[in-house]
Amino acid sequence: MTPQTEHRTLTRAARAGTAPWWEGAVIYHIYPRSFRDSDGDGVGDLAGLRAELPYLRWLGIDAIWLSPFYASPAVDFGYDVADHSAVDPAMGSLADFDAIVAEAHRAGIRVLVDFVGSNTSVRHPWFVESRSSRESPRRDWYIWADPGPGGGPPNNWISVFGGPAWTWDPQTAQYYLHSFLPEIPDLNWRNPAVETAMLDVLRFWMDRGVDGFRIDAAEHLLKDPLLRDNPPAAPVNDGHPKNLGEYDRLRHLYDRGHADIHPLYQRIRRLLDEHRPGAPHLAIAEIVPEPGVGLDHWASFYGAALDEIHMPMNLTLPALPWDAASFGQALAQVEAAIPPGGGPTVALGSHDEPRVASRYGSAQARCLLAVLLTLRGTAVLYYGDELGLPDSPVRPGEERDPWGRRNPAFNRDLGRTPMPWSAAGQAAGFTTAAEPWLPLPEGAHRLSVAAQRADPGSTLLLTRALLALRRRSPALRQGTYRPLELGADLLCYERRWGSDTVVVVANFAAGPREIRAPGRGPWTLAARTGAATQLRGDALSLGGYEAAVLRLSAGEAPRPDR
Repeated sequence: MTPQTEHRTLTRAARAGTAPWWEGAVIYHIYPRSFRDSDGDGVGDLAGLRAELPYLRWLGIDAIWLSPFYASPAVDFGYDVADHSAVDPAMGSLADFDAIVAEAHRAGIRVLVDFVGSNTSVRHPWFVESRSSRESPRRDWYIWADPGPGGGPPNNWISVFGGPAWTWDPQTAQYYLHSFLPEIPDLNWRNPAVETAMLDVLRFWMDRGVDGFRIDAAEHLLKDPLLRDNPPAAPVNDGHPKNLGEYDRLRHLYDRGHADIHPLYQRIRRLLDEHRPGAPHLAIAEIVPEPGVGLDHWASFYGAALDEIHMPMNLTLPALPWDAASFGQALAQVEAAIPPGGGPTVALGSHDEPRVASRYGSAQARCLLAVLLTLRGTAVLYYGDELGLPDSPVRPGEERDPWGRRNPAFNRDLGRTPMPWSAAGQAAGFTTAAEPWLPLPEGAHRLSVAAQRADPGSTLLLTRALLALRRRSPALRQGTYRPLELGADLLCYERRWGSDTVVVVANFAAGPREIRAPGRGPWTLAARTGAATQLRGDALSLGGYEAAVLRLSAGEAPRPDR
């Protein structure tokens, strides 16, 4: 990487010295149903989350992102929204939410919420009215179409969850579109009234103090107005992180991401920038790269003038094979795709994926924590990954996840493990109910927050130390990123900001490795994920599946204010 290319890895704001809070921040992603239950019904809720804000402050994260807690029949656990501006009674109340925002802000923690903009529940009053009659004033708030030739669905579009993306409504003798479940019909954003109503949803939550949004299914807001068939997809084997089975049979040219979605996101961005002058709201977004297509379409959502989504989420890393070259290649492809001045996100776990510790192993999960918290950009840390939690042990036939019931290979229950808080008690402090909504993993008491806070070698205290190092290192918060080649089975890179230089070396091999630290020292071992890793002069010894964070020891960098 040339110095010029390295310079381009800085965001525009960082180069200008005006970086917003989210550049280099760590966002802690919470699935509220699985975080903490306050009322003994076995399901996590907002009051339980609020009780643990001191823990999050102690951990050292910068912001929280909450998966949906909106009024919902819970067919898809909040993503089937019945009222975008109300809290589901099982989750609590608007007063509970307001208390979370107020207390989080006092603790220096920002709050992001999910914006579920592409669809609603079939029980949403809008859809109830829409399906009541073809003459309903809200009929075109959703996407309705006559049968195609032969009387079947209007086109060949496939639901992400499998099967046709159209459901027949006998009452009005038309099909309605649903990109996911039949219980979750797609909104018609081409109707100006829908856009106005959904922008009002954003205003509602911004008025309640939120600092930004994660936009769910961001590509699905606008489709081809002609409803053309998608062409078949060519077979590919490009290391795409997630095979979606039937859905991947087609190229998704027409059922998502239509070209006029970009002016829409420019309008959304203007709203987020202008609603609170001087303190714009962050927009990150779920945009899934299509197999065999590359990242240009994904990167287009930054906007030609960086005027759309602040950061499309980097979803290429989860479920990569355990291979240093694969991780290095994926990181290089993302860095190359990001437009000059744009900033990346980094995530390894989510509510849609199996747990990192179950995908790779507990030692590998510790290694990847060091990678996640030292890479360039905004890191998204999934709740419980700081404990090294494994999957929730949900047996076939007992799936709660609607996708998992359709196809057990895609069961998202696994990654929604209830959070263990206590080293004692039946459900490790998650709930007082006889049965939590999902089972806790074996060893939950040993992996609990209480147990790990008392263990100097725990994954929790490792995470806290990495977060503290990130806070006090300008290189890790806002520095350049430069990949290094130090040997096979090693993922290595340098972060630099002024006189602050950090080098990260992650050993993907099961056996030990010995290398020389790059460049001129003297180096200090700022963090390590395992006891076998040692630094003697510039000689670095790494244990199997261990990572080291080296820092030039020319003096401690100033601590940024928190």
